[in-house]
Amino acid sequence: MAHKLSVLAEVVSGRGLPCVVDGEADREVVGVATLEDAGPNEISFLANTKYEQALQTTSAGAVIVSDGQKVPDGMSVLRTADPYAAVTMVMVHVHGYRRHPMVGIDERAVINPSAAIGDGASIHHGVTIGPRVVIGREVVMYPGCYIAEDCRLGDHCVLFPNVVLYDGTVLGNRVTIHAGSVIGEDGLGYADVKGKWHKLPQIGTVEIGDDVEIGSNCSIDRATLGRTVIASGTKFSNLIAVGHGTKVGEDCMFVAQVGVAGSTTVGRHVTMAGKVGVAGHLTIGDNAQVAAMSGIMKDVPADTRVAGQPAIPFKDALRSFSLVERLPETHKQIKQLEAQVAALKEALERME
Repeated sequence: MAHKLSVLAEVVSGRGLPCVVDGEADREVVGVATLEDAGPNEISFLANTKYEQALQTTSAGAVIVSDGQKVPDGMSVLRTADPYAAVTMVMVHVHGYRRHPMVGIDERAVINPSAAIGDGASIHHGVTIGPRVVIGREVVMYPGCYIAEDCRLGDHCVLFPNVVLYDGTVLGNRVTIHAGSVIGEDGLGYADVKGKWHKLPQIGTVEIGDDVEIGSNCSIDRATLGRTVIASGTKFSNLIAVGHGTKVGEDCMFVAQVGVAGSTTVGRHVTMAGKVGVAGHLTIGDNAQVAAMSGIMKDVPADTRVAGQPAIPFKDALRSFSLVERLPETHKQIKQLEAQVAALKEALERME
């Protein structure tokens, strides 16, 4: 389906982000692509001036750019204050989201008679649903999912292949869990008794709020006692591990390979980049930002940025990194100074 640039500008403006066409308002596009890959019938975007040279070589029929961005003569553009937000709106309008095949309840699914399944559910073959499970309306479960006893799922949840929910797990509405993730497994709960590890029963649960998306191959431990909580609006990339009893606030963003140990409290709108590790029993304040590969060993105040191992304030970390880069040169200079001092000391001894 073709979309005029004038219509796309109206779509973006209609969602609260002023947007105007600079060029051929009647030009039509059928898709969204990168500057490198876009063709004459596609629209692209420039959100980072680091890549503005690509404007000179792109074949895109139009590009979404910032208000003051210079572009080649004759290029049709959509101008807006936030090109990345604008291209997100355009992608939704042009391509929409993934459509799930609606198969009803496949006869090859194994469903306990005591389970309650809402209207419009799509339960694929190979799904197993245990006793007393409650599933909301229009839930989609792909092949291989296992839903243990006493789980509760809200409306419009999507579970991709081989997702496992251990007993008592609770999902809110519109939760998406990607392939291979496990929710509610036992946490690392052991007592050291005379040099032997004795397992503690993990009798808590996991509760996940509305509009949460969890990537593939993530693991969220059930609490030893009480609840492990992932609050509404939070998004996880792949390979995220959350320890037992941890509570993650609303609208957080965890990038791949983040690991959070047990009994940690993470505030609202916290961002953790790739491979961040967080020790247990800590508090991460609201709006904190943690740089990639950081090691969190103590509490992080709200509204701060940290980096490094162990993590320290971001500006201090940058200064430390710059010193580390100069260590070989600094070491050489120290050796030279030591030699000079030794020579001076020897000269002074001879003078005496």
